[in-house]
Amino acid sequence: MTNPTPAGPSLAGRREWTALAVLMLPLLLVSMDVSVLYFAVPAISADLEPTGTQLLWIFDIYGFVLAGLLMTMGALGDRIGRRRLLLIGAAAFGAASLAAAYADSAETLIVARAVLGIGGATLMPSTMALVRTMFTDPAQRTKAIALWSGVMTAGIALGSVLSGLLVEFFWWGSVFLVNLPAMALLLLLGPLLLPEAKNPDPGRFDWPSIPLSMAAVLPVVYGLKEIPSEGWNVRYVVSITVGLLFAALFVHRQRTTAAPMISPDLFRRPGFTPALTLYLITMFAIMGSAYFTTQYIQSVLDKSALEAALWALLPSVPIGLAAPLSTQLVHRGVSRVHVVTTGFLIGACGYGLLALAGADSMALVLTACGVLASGITLVTVQIADLALSAAPVERAGAASSLMETGAEFGGALGMALLGSIGTAVYRHEIPASAPDAARETLGGALAVADRFPGLATTAREAFTHGMQGAAIAGTVLLAGAACLTPLALRRTRRHDKTPAEPSSLSPSGV
Repeated sequence: MTNPTPAGPSLAGRREWTALAVLMLPLLLVSMDVSVLYFAVPAISADLEPTGTQLLWIFDIYGFVLAGLLMTMGALGDRIGRRRLLLIGAAAFGAASLAAAYADSAETLIVARAVLGIGGATLMPSTMALVRTMFTDPAQRTKAIALWSGVMTAGIALGSVLSGLLVEFFWWGSVFLVNLPAMALLLLLGPLLLPEAKNPDPGRFDWPSIPLSMAAVLPVVYGLKEIPSEGWNVRYVVSITVGLLFAALFVHRQRTTAAPMISPDLFRRPGFTPALTLYLITMFAIMGSAYFTTQYIQSVLDKSALEAALWALLPSVPIGLAAPLSTQLVHRGVSRVHVVTTGFLIGACGYGLLALAGADSMALVLTACGVLASGITLVTVQIADLALSAAPVERAGAASSLMETGAEFGGALGMALLGSIGTAVYRHEIPASAPDAARETLGGALAVADRFPGLATTAREAFTHGMQGAAIAGTVLLAGAACLTPLALRRTRRHDKTPAEPSSLSPSGV
């Protein structure tokens, strides 16, 4: 008598795919809110008259709060239920959007943007964790993650364009009001379509890890974000150092406490740590390039802000093809290692093309961005799938939050290091006789160029050479990542062939 064959992972049906479409709403809006203020800032400045410091906080507070709370919210979702946390976050996000839209002072807008960051920190890991819960079949999960990655990337690109269009025809508060219908739909359909899932045995919640995690993340992200524009100021170096010290304390607590917020066992799961590392590299590459290309289109090619945003949409088109291609290649038998390696090599080619750009190379720069984005998308779909597959389903929230935190660090690090290379080249090529403002940034040079003949041309060429230097560094980085990938992923398999893992679904299944 033969033993019965174990049941494989259950296939998701129409209900799960419809639920995924509902999950795309908060993901799209949270990613859009990263860039939605790009063109609204002048209107906000005219209406609320914020100080320079207040304007910086209006712009940056959302990203800082989001980054600082991701790990906390991911662990909290595993404890209280990811659907519950998602719906709480949606309500908070909607209420904060309404408050931001009708803010009558800079202080009110800052507080509203902070609450938006709190809501965003609940939504981002919850959406990825619920994808892990709903799609237990490896092939379907990869497709779902490909959609997840495409929507997140599209949201960042669409945010700036949408803000430009809304501010053009309405008032600045409309950039926040667009969140309300989507959040209302999520609150209405979420309880009907989304499963509730949580860790059945979470243990006590590690409250001291909350301030430790924030103290580790926020100073590092702050320092890295400021370095590209301000240089390696002692203040920012100290900020990063303090953050790293708190990070060491956070890691020590996770390794020694009985019920850690982030279980060290996650990092011992085959494939999880390499996936997290490679994901950080992808975000380093994509955000490092965006730091230059957005300025290049607007300031070197002298396009208006809205024109620059519309042109910047073009490189997003190949992403819509690269995400499903990544899935299809693996499902047709191509090794995940080969797909990821190829993606990094394509990304390196994108940076190589960028290194060839001159001061009037619109088509070449847009092509380079498209090639880079396509390669990175091939990688991120597989890496995100690998990380979620490696994590046990009861810790999907914590795993998702680590991926998102890694993305924040990678993006900030890319802008800091590649931005510093570009800035160093720029300052080296600007004549010593130029005014201080011109020696600091391209924007500063263009602001005073009417009083100094030839300065605008010199500054644009210097910025382009700086971009070329940073692109060479990016090429080396991604080529190195391609060489590292086979070694990093040597212990992983192409597919997760284990049966569906049990999750703590509510008795009704919703």
